[in-house]
Amino acid sequence: MSSLFVTGTDTEVGKTVISTAVMEYLQKQGKRVVGMKPIASGCDVTEQGLRNDDAVAIQQQCSKPIEYETINPYAFEPAIAPHIAAKQVGVEIDITYIQRQFCVLQQDADAVIVEGAGGWFVPLNDELTMADLAIRLGLPVIVVVAIKLGCINHALLTIQAVEQSGLPIQGWVANSIEQNPQAQEIISTLKQTIPVPCLGVVPHLSSIEKASDYLNLGEG
Repeated sequence: MSSLFVTGTDTEVGKTVISTAVMEYLQKQGKRVVGMKPIASGCDVTEQGLRNDDAVAIQQQCSKPIEYETINPYAFEPAIAPHIAAKQVGVEIDITYIQRQFCVLQQDADAVIVEGAGGWFVPLNDELTMADLAIRLGLPVIVVVAIKLGCINHALLTIQAVEQSGLPIQGWVANSIEQNPQAQEIISTLKQTIPVPCLGVVPHLSSIEKASDYLNLGEG
């Protein structure tokens, strides 16, 4: 299993739940796995600096201790689009710098799981989007689909956009972020219409369930 880039059909679709689940899935196979949340908005002010809950979750799932700033090079306090947050503090998001941090993480790991921010075309600055970062890193992509009203259209558009980028798609994950009586019909339609493998159907989890138990990445 190579390193992977995790994107989603939108914000708040459970990318971190699936990213950490992918990390745990690979760790169960004996692999050394680390993660990265290159850009995070909605950070808390702490004594150690700005901290994002998603990036902290990824840090805690890593197979070895990693400095927070390596996992999350760009942290912004407002919970707004990254390019707007960056402008507010006079920062230019540099994907070359992110790539260097990614290479640091790669040095002693079997896989690096990189979680994007928002959806595939979230802007990073006036010229680049999250898609450009994924292309620069050259990683296969996992698409997280939140099972809710409207997700079929969002999923198909996202899959199409990733395909057009030229990056390979490892597959997609159905993530049941809410109770939905039509969930099974929606997932069935997605399986019929998305031309890449479904890597897992994660139900609306209880506090003791692990999302990694519902994944099948085709490895091992």
